[in-house]
Amino acid sequence: MAEAFARFVATRRDIDAMLGIGGGGGTFIVTKGMQALKVGLPKLMVSTLASGEVGAYVDIADITMMPSVTDLAGLNNISSAVLRNAAFGIVGMAAAGPPAGTEKPAIALTMFGVTTPCVTIASEQLRDRFDCVVFHATGTGGRVMEKLVDSGLVSGVIDVTTTEVCDHLFGGVLSAGADRLGAIARTRVPYVGSVGALDMVNFRAIETVPAHYSHRNLYRHNPQVTLMRTTAEENRQIGVWIAEKLNRCSGPVRFLIPEKGVSMLDAPGQPFHDPTADAALFDAIEHTLHRTRDRRIERIACHINDPEFSHSLVESFLEIAS
Repeated sequence: MAEAFARFVATRRDIDAMLGIGGGGGTFIVTKGMQALKVGLPKLMVSTLASGEVGAYVDIADITMMPSVTDLAGLNNISSAVLRNAAFGIVGMAAAGPPAGTEKPAIALTMFGVTTPCVTIASEQLRDRFDCVVFHATGTGGRVMEKLVDSGLVSGVIDVTTTEVCDHLFGGVLSAGADRLGAIARTRVPYVGSVGALDMVNFRAIETVPAHYSHRNLYRHNPQVTLMRTTAEENRQIGVWIAEKLNRCSGPVRFLIPEKGVSMLDAPGQPFHDPTADAALFDAIEHTLHRTRDRRIERIACHINDPEFSHSLVESFLEIAS
């Protein structure tokens, strides 16, 4: 039922808002349909489950969850008040219409703490011409970014930080799933990519790191986040995975490689500095990527956080986005 409803909703072009009520079953079915709607369209779910863990129902959609307080078995003074508020709430959201927004086209950029200087400089250089929307590459961030690409809400992508691929392939906690880069292929949106933070797999507190990784180069980012340096063989697999995804893209693609390091931790004197592992990553991408007139790769002789690399990203994007 949930899958059928989601598929039905995705075919509609006459929905201005969606209001749902339900217990466990109803909440699951209705929110699946809400997840199929574009970001920004009002979605309000009145549910007996809304005061607990709602991640499975909201996922990466902008769904507003409203506790029903009582069960939804008939009307009483309490349920009547809650449902009345929900009705007026959804009508108000729908009547307000979409925000005025900006006349500048939106572009998506992906960032991690260890690639922040790179993305910050690129964004500053592009803000006069584009509405720069930055996503934190924490699994959810990558999925939301690609959902917006699929929805046609962004007109280009500068994917500096593809680190979610590491977690997808090697069991980290910040995976964006197997469909990472899928929206780029489906939409043919102008795309500039890079290898940001592909030197790390993310885990929670150090005691949560799987036992078979206990001997690895582990870095305690903070008490709740542990990073594991990727090996040369893992980087080879990552490079092949990314390049094979890009080979499916028929739109304009530029992929830039910073030869002197892929994150703050991958620099001389830093705990993840490993030129051999980086070389395996770069070579795998170059050897697997099928170059065409629209799909190109370039090495830049600098670190990912050097201003020179940010400038190269911007130049490449302007070349294909014009």
